[in-house]
Amino acid sequence: MRRPLARLLAALVAASCVLVAAPAGAATRTPTLALGTDFPDPDILKAGDTYHAYSTNNGNGNVPVATASALTGPWTRRADALPVLGAWASGGLTWAPDVSRRGDGTYLLYYTARSRSAGRQCIGAATSTSPLGPFTPVGSGPLVCDPAEGGDIDPSSFVDTDGRRYLLYKDDGNAVGQPTSLWAQAVAADGVTLQGGRIELLRSGRAEEAGVVEAPVLTRVGSHYVLFYSLGGYGGDGYQTSYASATSLAGPYTKAYRSLLTTASFDGAVRGPGGADVVREAGGDRLVFHGWLNNYSARGMYVADLGWAGDNPVVRGSRVRYEAERGTLHHCAVRSTTTASQGQVAAYLDYADSWVEVGVFAPRAGGYTAYVGYSAGYGDAEHTLTVNGGAGQVVAYPNTGWETWRQARADVVLNAGWNTLRLTRRSRWAELDYLEIA
Repeated sequence: MRRPLARLLAALVAASCVLVAAPAGAATRTPTLALGTDFPDPDILKAGDTYHAYSTNNGNGNVPVATASALTGPWTRRADALPVLGAWASGGLTWAPDVSRRGDGTYLLYYTARSRSAGRQCIGAATSTSPLGPFTPVGSGPLVCDPAEGGDIDPSSFVDTDGRRYLLYKDDGNAVGQPTSLWAQAVAADGVTLQGGRIELLRSGRAEEAGVVEAPVLTRVGSHYVLFYSLGGYGGDGYQTSYASATSLAGPYTKAYRSLLTTASFDGAVRGPGGADVVREAGGDRLVFHGWLNNYSARGMYVADLGWAGDNPVVRGSRVRYEAERGTLHHCAVRSTTTASQGQVAAYLDYADSWVEVGVFAPRAGGYTAYVGYSAGYGDAEHTLTVNGGAGQVVAYPNTGWETWRQARADVVLNAGWNTLRLTRRSRWAELDYLEIA
């Protein structure tokens, strides 16, 4: 048993230790359900003052499309953007479209469909002079199709700052019992002439991925490339969205420690969040994605504010975890334990001037909730919480027993960008594992 007196020695050894907090997930209030009917794998294009959203096939066509003057709607359904598939493709399995504008002002559609000859999902292309279509298929066959790797799906376009254009996609390895990879293929300005060999960006391997990484979307933030992707099985709550970053388009890409969007990170407000697309705008970035509705019978389209803590995306409405031991610790110390998040906690907060400061990021100014992971073993304990040096509020920690971690909740108001939360000992003793902001 760890007694307050025993903590004194460790506190004296590490009376003031400073580490940088690193976000590993996402943050704040519930995202907007912009389209409450079936609209999976949304892709967003803004043409003039109008937003266009495209989705996987449903009763509204091969490539359903809707328009709105604002991302949050109201949205108006339009005619099928691709009423006629390429001659190589059969109907009914037209997935995850991507529409982009080419340099000559025309519009390019990538789509996934079933190849009649290969019997696998493959990627095709079509063009139009209007973002509403109708798009006309390009060529007599698919643009990318490799039956040996299970086929290829989930195309998306990316144009780098030097003007070079790329087609990103997923090989469908999980369809044939293989790991899956995300690829980047350089293309000419027309988007359909492949140039050189493809580059492997990411491969499945983590347990939570269940052999599936898909729906790649790439964006550039400063000097970093941030690759958003979905993982796991799409059919339930386990589907989620994560990201990886690199200093070069070719990689290597480092996967985030935790996924960006999960059913749990949204506290169940969105179920199985995936198929995300990034909307970068001067007025503020947004992430658009789908989630299950109506007892898993349809996937609606959600919109959430997106901010950037360095090269780490933070999504309003989804919890971000900040490890307490990576903050600034005063008259306390870091303790290792296998029962805590990432194996360490901020401990020995035994004195009136013992405190922990953690930097947290808010994509937009406003009200947030701080969830403090703690354990308290000598009765109920309390800390005083301040935000950016303002007035304090009491955070109560009901007795849990040491090594039993629970969460205490506090409502806070944050500025856009980085904020400093300080937790100072007020009564008795508690250890701090992490803060989650949502």
